[in-house]
Amino acid sequence: MNDNTIKFVVPDDHKDEMKQILTSVYHSLSEKGYHPINQIVGYLLSEDPTYITNFNNARSLICKIDRDELLQELVRHYLFD
Repeated sequence: MNDNTIKFVVPDDHKDEMKQILTSVYHSLSEKGYHPINQIVGYLLSEDPTYITNFNNARSLICKIDRDELLQELVRHYLFD
């Protein structure tokens, strides 16, 4: 068994793309009358894309983001920004 810690590194260009996609998904969920934070958290916890509306292509957009990278960036931003 390997006891080494794995370090995730998200390239800066991915961070910008993730922010743009997440913002777009947030707005699409809001426009459809959903509570966007709850829906996005549901998606992140379950990886079930049906938490995200198809409106404005939001579901396919969020599926382009690697979930582990997104979670890492959200935690990093919460702790250090």
